[in-house]
Amino acid sequence: MLARLLLFSAILTSAVFAQAQGGQQGAKGNSGYGNWLPGSQKDKKGDDANTRAVTGTIRSADDKLVEGAIVQIKNTKTLQINSFITKADGVYTFQNLSASTDYEIKAESKGMISPVRTLSTFDDRKRAIIHLRLENKKQ
Repeated sequence: MLARLLLFSAILTSAVFAQAQGGQQGAKGNSGYGNWLPGSQKDKKGDDANTRAVTGTIRSADDKLVEGAIVQIKNTKTLQINSFITKADGVYTFQNLSASTDYEIKAESKGMISPVRTLSTFDDRKRAIIHLRLENKKQ
């Protein structure tokens, strides 16, 4: 009985360790993706082939997660801009994006701005992950 208990404990410990090693770890052990996990079954139910989402984190030049950063995504066809303000975890998410449109994403906070990154129509991921780093002073 004791041997079975020890074996069960070892298997459980190794499974937890493997899971922790498998994902990218953010500050304080958070994965940095909110409740969404890449490849989770939750995303596969009711997927619309014509939409996608993008998520990521905003970090300062000294690699700290940024609370209160303004993340903007621009539709390059319509030039419409949507904004998202990060919470303490530094995570942003934009959903229901057209799969047939390119988007430009940038972030700014406290006079600093990130380089503009592009989510291209050639990127066929349903949930793209694009991390941004605040580097340059806003002009």
